[in-house]
Amino acid sequence: MRAVGADGRGDDGHRRYGRSRRSRRSPRSAPRSTSRSSWAAREADDPSDADACREAALRLLDAAPRSSGTLREKLSDRGYNAEVVEDVIARLRQVQLIDDEAYARAAVRYCAGRLMGGRGALTELSRRGVERNLAQMVVAQAESEGVFEDAAWELGRRYAAKTEGMEPDRRRRRFWSAGGRKGHNPDTLRRVAQELL
Repeated sequence: MRAVGADGRGDDGHRRYGRSRRSRRSPRSAPRSTSRSSWAAREADDPSDADACREAALRLLDAAPRSSGTLREKLSDRGYNAEVVEDVIARLRQVQLIDDEAYARAAVRYCAGRLMGGRGALTELSRRGVERNLAQMVVAQAESEGVFEDAAWELGRRYAAKTEGMEPDRRRRRFWSAGGRKGHNPDTLRRVAQELL
């Protein structure tokens, strides 16, 4: 009987049992060409096909809520004609599958939850394809309701707890830096810092 070493090889150098490290690896599975993301990224076969454009829009909306601006951009990127895209978006508005104002308000709530300020919320709404006039209106309303003021105070409380024991100047610098990145009003940050830091 031939001796077998710890590596599974006999004294003649041939493997006696087990599989090589390479053979134990499971083969890579083939990419799924029918996944939702690959379908959504597919270019239009017929740029003037309104039914296909509408179907693409519905799939995009099924994946995530979107503003009409973002939807317009994505459908245009897929090669649909601008006129077809506008007709589809108008129809989706009519049946209330797109509501830019409701979408903008939800986005502002998201921003406030992340302790962002008015300037930060405007930037986020712009990134999400919300029309500038609508974004400004929704942010101004949230500002008047004290939404961003509350967010600034909560940010201040968190930084007060996080930086407890540090020198006052260093605490304020860290808070100011965070508040600036989040787009808060400097006057609000100043009041919060004076009170809490």
